[in-house]
Amino acid sequence: MKVKKVFNNNILCAIDEEGNEVIVTGKGLGFQKHTGETLDKSKIEKTYRMVDKQEQRKLRELVEQIPMEDLQLTEQLVADIKRSIAQPLNESLLITLTDHISFAMQRKQQGIAFTNPLAGSIMCYYPAEYQMGRRCLETIRQKTGIALNDDEASFIALHIVNAEMNTHMSEMYDITKLIDGCIDVVEAYYHKQFDRQSLDFSRFVVHLRYFAKRVFQGKTLPDNSDANDVNFRQMIAYSCKKHYQCAQRIADYLKNTWDKTLSEEELIYLTIHLKRINMSA
Repeated sequence: MKVKKVFNNNILCAIDEEGNEVIVTGKGLGFQKHTGETLDKSKIEKTYRMVDKQEQRKLRELVEQIPMEDLQLTEQLVADIKRSIAQPLNESLLITLTDHISFAMQRKQQGIAFTNPLAGSIMCYYPAEYQMGRRCLETIRQKTGIALNDDEASFIALHIVNAEMNTHMSEMYDITKLIDGCIDVVEAYYHKQFDRQSLDFSRFVVHLRYFAKRVFQGKTLPDNSDANDVNFRQMIAYSCKKHYQCAQRIADYLKNTWDKTLSEEELIYLTIHLKRINMSA
């Protein structure tokens, strides 16, 4: 393993035997080391490697800008999160969450507090991730003595959902806003409020998560011209007329607010889920 760049006596960037860039740490590992020199592997205590080369570059830039203790703390948080979530998480979570938490702790020490305008929605739509966010805040308090405000739990939750769905944070904010808008449309249409604690509501939100992701990534379900599919869509639209009309209201909302057009296939899937939540008589 060869030295690429020394950050300080204990942290450096190196190139491993396979030609991949890695971040390595160890007491005195970088002392009097220069680019191109061979590292003593026995001194390496921790290796950070991203599969995606762009993410590895981001990690290197991050390590240059923040205290290493912040990365190590977040690594522990991510390990705890992974133990609580069955599905794979995008490797970028370590980078985005470290960046956020390091900045949040700096702001706290400077007496600056940010509020999250979507905190209520995040708590409602992503309850499991929100509880993980709260556990992260407690771990941060125990490890550093810094008590971040409650809104930080919702920020952390959104980072977790982002890693679950393989999206970008800007998309996650839009996805959450779109879910808000869809639920407003549905509740107004049926003149009834969801039971936020019900299984039906949770199922509907999960559908809306991935529906919104498809919308913003331009990957909405295409219409199949097969006769059987066409007949099925017509049958659903006719037999679930009231729910289909609600789906059309959602389509109008997407067009007017986000300038997005839904396929008939997406309308039918929405109709089926609207019927499933059984919001009308």
